[in-house]
Amino acid sequence: MAVAMAACSLGLHLTTADNSFSIRPLDKTISIAKTCYILHKTRWSSSRITIIRRATPLTDVMKEDGNQGDADAIVPTPIVIIDQDSDPDATVVEITFGDRLGALLDTMNALKNLGLNVVKANVFLDSSGKHNRFSITKADTGRKVEEAELLEAIRLTIINNLIQYHPESSAQLALGAAFGLVPPKEQVDVDIATHITISDDGPARSLLYVETADRPGLLVDLVKIITDINIAVESGEFDTEGLLAKAKFHVSYKDKAIIKPLQQVLANSLRYYLRRPSTEEASF
Repeated sequence: MAVAMAACSLGLHLTTADNSFSIRPLDKTISIAKTCYILHKTRWSSSRITIIRRATPLTDVMKEDGNQGDADAIVPTPIVIIDQDSDPDATVVEITFGDRLGALLDTMNALKNLGLNVVKANVFLDSSGKHNRFSITKADTGRKVEEAELLEAIRLTIINNLIQYHPESSAQLALGAAFGLVPPKEQVDVDIATHITISDDGPARSLLYVETADRPGLLVDLVKIITDINIAVESGEFDTEGLLAKAKFHVSYKDKAIIKPLQQVLANSLRYYLRRPSTEEASF
């Protein structure tokens, strides 16, 4: 794949105190495919990432007039997972797109341009398709990626490369509205409900689950909202499944599980930002 990111300038500064995160003012931007996203500066102590391999262009699915035709019936849902839990030494990225992904060499080159090393890669098959999994570290430190801004840059780079090589998938991704030839048919901000649940995960931490419509910068914004109320994000997983984003965070307050009143504050803060309808009674 051709390198999808036109420019990436990251000032990844962070300060921590008492397991809390301090967000500094913005001074850098990430620019992808002539679209610029302003990202806040935070540090995510542990995260999970999924990466995609090289794809072969399948533009024959598109009609000459640029319409999608019957592509919806045959195009699998692209999935990108960022995993910070499974490997203590590396960020794991997994990419699934049916059987359409190839070697993803250009995607790996694009990740190297972000200052990352791919230290391990493997492919496995199951009933959901071909999974391409990479373990990546920062080139300057040899450690896993901890900054939410850089994790989001990885996610956007992968999705942009996927759309460049598989334009027929753009209607199935929220970011297809920005990068793709065919925008999503659904109004992402309206049609996808937001669900938020918080539960205890032992005495020292809680499990926060957020399901909502995807958008550029979502991962960074979620982490910022959480840390702005002095809740620490210990680890987690961020999944992009077509138009839907699913985030799972292990969180704590002063090294303890979050009590019910603070859970309500956190859920209300997230809901205020996301501003999506919630359809489940179990959701806050």
